[in-house]
Amino acid sequence: MQRYSILWADDEIDLLKPHILFLEQRGYDITPVNNASDAVELSDEKHFDVVFLDEHMPGMSGLEALSIIKTNKPNLPVVMITKNEEEHIMEEAIGSKIADYLIKPLNPSQILLSVKKILDNKRLVIEKTNLNYQQEFRKISMAFMDDMNHEQWADIYKKLIHWELQMDQPDNQEMGDVLDMQKTEANANFSKFIIRNYESWLNNPSADKPLLSHQLMKKKVFPEIGGGKPVFMVLIDNLRIDQWKIIEPIIAEYFTVDKEEHYYSILPTTTAYARNAIFSGQLPSEMAKTNPDLWVGEDEEEGKNNFEDEFLAKQLRRNNLNIKMSYHKIKNMEEGRSLADTVNNLFKNDLNVIVYNFVDMLSHARTDMAMIRELAPDESAYRSITRSWFMHSPLLDILKKISEKDVKVVITTDHGTIRVKRAFKIIGDRNVNTNLRYKQGKNLGFEGDKVMHVTKPEKLFLPKPNVSTSYVFATEDQFFAYPNNFNYYVNFYNDTFQHGGISLEEMIIPIIFLTSKNVS
Repeated sequence: MQRYSILWADDEIDLLKPHILFLEQRGYDITPVNNASDAVELSDEKHFDVVFLDEHMPGMSGLEALSIIKTNKPNLPVVMITKNEEEHIMEEAIGSKIADYLIKPLNPSQILLSVKKILDNKRLVIEKTNLNYQQEFRKISMAFMDDMNHEQWADIYKKLIHWELQMDQPDNQEMGDVLDMQKTEANANFSKFIIRNYESWLNNPSADKPLLSHQLMKKKVFPEIGGGKPVFMVLIDNLRIDQWKIIEPIIAEYFTVDKEEHYYSILPTTTAYARNAIFSGQLPSEMAKTNPDLWVGEDEEEGKNNFEDEFLAKQLRRNNLNIKMSYHKIKNMEEGRSLADTVNNLFKNDLNVIVYNFVDMLSHARTDMAMIRELAPDESAYRSITRSWFMHSPLLDILKKISEKDVKVVITTDHGTIRVKRAFKIIGDRNVNTNLRYKQGKNLGFEGDKVMHVTKPEKLFLPKPNVSTSYVFATEDQFFAYPNNFNYYVNFYNDTFQHGGISLEEMIIPIIFLTSKNVS
């Protein structure tokens, strides 16, 4: 039976020993601290199921600690305990999304059952959320004026996601439009940042650059191998950071989230380029040159990702990793169920890679199927569908079975996706690729500077089939459309989720490190 862990912070913690003993006798593990600073530090470093937080402590107050804890771990339940019954303190705590509010003197049953619930929770949370976002709005907007680096851009994006998720409910549309405008402004500035810096990231060894797709396995996954624990790498394609945050609470029932990090997808932000780069450990032109038998160009009809396992095997050999490895690509429900049934066969391997294609199918299905478009008319609904799919998918069954063993799990993706809203006219011949967020071809024609035009693909380590081949990448929320059937493209593709271009959503993507919680 799982034991639950509680962090209890109170400057009079010694007086609470009878309560602590009462809870320990009922199967709870209590970590006592006598100040708020230790509570903040421990809650960030270790896993707890709940935090008891005294409101009135010397130094940092309980309310100050609550704010920091909820920022670092928004899903961690916090119970505020206080002698003070002043209404404004209650509202401040509730607005910060506490799980419960208890008044001293405490009795054991009161703590155990957490029966006291504060009324009007939802309204206070919305009011507090909107107030806090208004306070941070100016800080975020001011940051756009600075010369931010890749880490600062990732921080800005994560803040925007944080507020988007905070407001992600039907009763809280008041600040939604303001947030949408700020996201649009962020993507406009981020696109300029990428256009200025991307070439340097690939060519200048001393440049301040993020981790990129082709470095992911060597820098993040391979170091996890060893120590007697199997490593499972689960790549859910098209999984944005906000979608990860939606499914995180489900996964956290079975795994401890040790680290939440990010990396940048290479361009184009598509499966053919970004995912192949992950498994090969090479950039696209390097793959085309060193493995012409495995690289499939834009002008070829066959699938672009049929050789990921071979690319990975070659990368393992280059890194002198003589290990037992398995690779599984799940393209439909039946394949997922089959793997769930046989997952116990994988624990003997050092590394198991599972590529799960559903999110990519969902984004394309949303474009092609009227029903999906009805179900997912906006970002909130798109996240909701992702969560619903995950809860009922074979992937969750697979993860549940994996969590029963002492293993390491890495969850990541190859690129994100953006909801496109504005058509950008472009001209190309019949050999130009069909992707709506980037174009590769000869004599590409367009007007304006709201795109990234790459006339020397070799500088970005992109294949160059012809001397005059160039690439054009859409920025912000644009998608490419041909003038001769412009209205068709606008009507059919506007307000759909696409990938391949430059945006925060497509390029800054999650990599999560988990360890089993419920080991049998």
